[in-house]
This record gives sequence, structure tokens and C-alpha cells, in this order.
Amino acid sequence: MDYSKIYEKLARPQGGKIIMLVLDGIGGIVDEKTNGTELQTAHIPNLDALAKESSCGLLQIVGPGITPGSGPGHLSLFGYNPIEYDIGRGVLSALGVEFDLQPGDVPARVNFATIDKDGKIIDRRAGRIDDATNRRVSQKIRDNVKLDYEVEYFFETEKEHRAVFVLRGKNLSGDLSDTDPQMVGYAPLNVKPLSERSEYTAKIIQSFIDKTRAILSDEAKANMILMRGFDYYQPFPSLYERFKLHGVCIAEYPMYRGVSKLLGMDLVPHPPIIADRFKALADVYGDKYDFYFVHVKKTDSNGEDGNFDGKVKVIEEIDKHIPRLLQLNPEVLIVTGDHSTPAVMKSHSWHPVPALLHSKYAIRDDVRQFNELACSKGILGTMPGINLMGLALANALRLDKFGA
Repeated sequence: MDYSKIYEKLARPQGGKIIMLVLDGIGGIVDEKTNGTELQTAHIPNLDALAKESSCGLLQIVGPGITPGSGPGHLSLFGYNPIEYDIGRGVLSALGVEFDLQPGDVPARVNFATIDKDGKIIDRRAGRIDDATNRRVSQKIRDNVKLDYEVEYFFETEKEHRAVFVLRGKNLSGDLSDTDPQMVGYAPLNVKPLSERSEYTAKIIQSFIDKTRAILSDEAKANMILMRGFDYYQPFPSLYERFKLHGVCIAEYPMYRGVSKLLGMDLVPHPPIIADRFKALADVYGDKYDFYFVHVKKTDSNGEDGNFDGKVKVIEEIDKHIPRLLQLNPEVLIVTGDHSTPAVMKSHSWHPVPALLHSKYAIRDDVRQFNELACSKGILGTMPGINLMGLALANALRLDKFGA
């Protein structure tokens, strides 16, 4: 059940501070070589000790059997029903690079990709080109691609192989299909209108893709673009409007900064090194904010690359910084993920993610380790991810009593 509307009515601006550490894609499944998940394999004494002093459980981020994207995953963690607050990845990516989106804009997330001479995709991420190459190729597109319509487009570098496309004009629609088939060995898809209203927009964007393909044909790696997550931008109610929280985001990747900005959180400068993210948290920790979102991406990217050992190493690195979180003495500390990304699957998955909630008022259960199997036996059980925010607010004493 979605209790978020009740949390809205009960939320009050007074109370304790909440730190939410999100290890992107943290969940896994057993690897036959190690006979364990990444969390079970990692040496994480600090997280295990924290689990002993916390309420633990598993989060069903969207619903049973549903594989969440990162946008819906984070919206769920922040208490926004991702089915009700459905949004395209393009909006989040655009906000994440701090692009000044206007209501009615149609943004999309872009992957630079590599296609072969037959036009089939051989690498959906163009070898994870570096940021400098991304900037050069993006400028090449801006300099050479002109549209034969009364619209304006923007093409912005995001990071590595990712970029952001924004279309601005009249009579636009975001009701469009993705062009990324999500698999190699297939040709990029044509963008298709999913309603009569979006036919005009589809023609414009397909024209942009075709012209871009011609311009990039001499590139060794980034010789094609794939677009997904189209949407028609309309602002969301903020975290403060809903839950009376002044939030701040400490994340490197633009998409996660984007979802935070969408919900009215402030952004700190990009801290690319994990250790610096915890320093940035300590630097902003004080009276201005009461909700602190700290994000780690490399757990997810290693999972997507099938790098089991790499994901384990990132988890172990995070574990070393847990004492720094505890030194801040927040009223509530949460450690969880937005979805599972098992290295053995090389993709997001539907598996529930482990979660711990540490608070003076949290009931300590019998869980002694922070991993999927151990947390499945915790007092929180397997619960909808959207309800995590309510528990955080309650343990921070930020909810009034319900009823007389």
C-alpha cells in the first residue's frame, strides 16, 4: 500500500536529520564462482556492525517482478510513487547537467554508440568514451546539424558516453518510443509517435537523428546516437512541499543530480572521488538541511559491466567510510540501493534490495550482516520502497500522530 499521501498530511518541519546513502545497483544474486552475492563476498565489517544496530529488510522498489530504472528507483526511495510520478529519463538527465528546462520542453537521454558498416549496434556505450571526446563530438553536432522546423534544439554533454537532447517549440509531445533496442547486433530503432499528437515531434527528432548519423559517420567509436526516456517536462511538487524536508544532493552523475533537482534539493559541486563525497557531506552538514542524499554510482556500473570483483571492491571502499557517517550522529541513517544490478546478469534486475535503517528509535532485529539473505530475515520484511521515506520521517520524529 502507498502511504505517501498520509505522510504528506502528517509531515512537520521540525525534527531530526536524515542521511540516505544509496549504493546504486547494490543488490545481486549468487555467482557460482564465489557461491555468494557481491555483498556476501565483500569484507564489510562496518556495514555488518551497523546492521546489528539497525532495523533491516528488503525493498521492493516498484513491484514484484518489475525491473526499475534508476529514475523510478530513486523516486520510490524519496517517497514518490514511481507509477504516479512517471517521468522520462531525459528530464532527469537535463536537470542533472543543470540545463534550464522550461515547461513544455521535450528532453531525451542520449547514448553515443558504435555501429558497424551494416548499421548494427556493436557497442551501446561507444567504448565509454571519455568526457573530452564527448564534448568534442557534441560540439560537432551543434555546429553541423540544422533542423528544417520552427523549433530549437539543445545538445549537452552529460558524462562519458551520455548526453542530453532537448527540443523546444510549440505543439510538441513527449509521447515517443525509444530508439535504443537495448541490445547489440540490432540496428537502432526509428522514433515512433505513440499518439496522434506526437507525430509532428517524431518527424523532427527522426530528422535530427538521421542528420546526426551522417555527421558522425567518420567517428571511430561515437558514430551513432541512441535516444530514450522522452518526456514532456512539467515540474513536480518538491520534497519540502510534500514532506517538509530541506534536501541536499551529493552525487557525481548528472541523472541523480537531476532527480534531486526535480524534487527541489540543492546540489553541491560534483565530487568525483568517493572519499570526497563523504567530505562534502561533512562540509554541508548543519542547520540548513535536514535530508542528505549521498549517491555512489560505481556499484551499478561495475554490475552492468559484469565486473563482480570490481563491484565487491567498491562496496568494500564504501564500508571504510561508514564511521564518518556515524560521526555526524544523524537521527536517521539509511543505507540501501535503488535497484539490483547483479554482475552475473550485467543489467538492472527485479530483485529486491537490502536496506538498513539506523536510529535511536529503530527496533534492532537479529540481522548480523548486511546482505540480501540476511536482510530478508529483518524486522522490516520485504516492503514497498515507497514506504521507506515514511519510516525515515517517523524515526526522525517528523510525523504527527494520525487521528485523535
